[in-house]
Amino acid sequence: MHRADDNYPTRVEERIDPIQRIEPTVWGEPVNGPLDPAALNSFAEQGYLVRPDTVGGDWLPALRRELDELGSNVDAADPRVIREPNGSPRSVFEPHLLSDLIAQVVALDTVLPVARQLLGSDVYIHQARINFMPGFTGTGFYWHSDFETWHAEDGMPAMRAASCSIALTDNYSYNGSLMVMPGSHRTFYPCVGATPENNHSTSLVRQDVGVPDREVLTAAAERFGINQFTGPAGTALWFDCNLMHGSGSNITPFPRSNIFLVFNSVENALTEPFAAQHPRPEFLAARRVVPVGTSVGTSVGSDTGVG
Repeated sequence: MHRADDNYPTRVEERIDPIQRIEPTVWGEPVNGPLDPAALNSFAEQGYLVRPDTVGGDWLPALRRELDELGSNVDAADPRVIREPNGSPRSVFEPHLLSDLIAQVVALDTVLPVARQLLGSDVYIHQARINFMPGFTGTGFYWHSDFETWHAEDGMPAMRAASCSIALTDNYSYNGSLMVMPGSHRTFYPCVGATPENNHSTSLVRQDVGVPDREVLTAAAERFGINQFTGPAGTALWFDCNLMHGSGSNITPFPRSNIFLVFNSVENALTEPFAAQHPRPEFLAARRVVPVGTSVGTSVGSDTGVG
């Protein structure tokens, strides 16, 4: 069963044609934030934007220690901790609620104003997590559009959300860094197959539902091409909620970790899921719309606890 108000039907019984995006990609204007017209136009056309020095070098050592502590010390039974098959942590969700330091990152002048400008409104955290991709054993994320999952399983009505992935380690072309299909955000690809009960318990490790089939992905890659995000620690990759993206496994000795923040417009609050029986847990999809507060600035002072 699919809702009558659904502009982006997915998890269907048989393949249907791709759907052209209804909403704009950029909702704000140059006067609304730090991005100039060229950056806004690039994000609108490509669906992503690379922002160097989003987190300064003086923050990085403390943030890396914080990630190590969260990965090691959070209760193993906590559902917010997602582990690889070998038991090592893959992701920890809601880190901004577990760590004051990561909460400060959310409100940085290099982060929050960008989110507000792209989405043209106040914003709240739809989802946040830290991702670990250790050397030799880190596994990737299969090709997908985040909006497909957020729409189907969380009830996000419109494409008015953006993600910010902040690298805490150097991203090379060979250590599992993110790949994107530039321009794919303007097309929604419905996926075949009903949502299983409690799909989130397995999809966070291996995503089989809510992904296009190989024929569709091949056509998309031939149409849009594939770019790869590389850059030094502290760089942020901003990308639209509907951009097709994925990453390979990391078989190099060089680990990769990041803070991953999803901002949703306060005017795009979640409804009931469009293609699932029940909403996912709050730590995966916040249903309480709490706008992110005033930014704290990018410089590190003695009051932040960062040395």
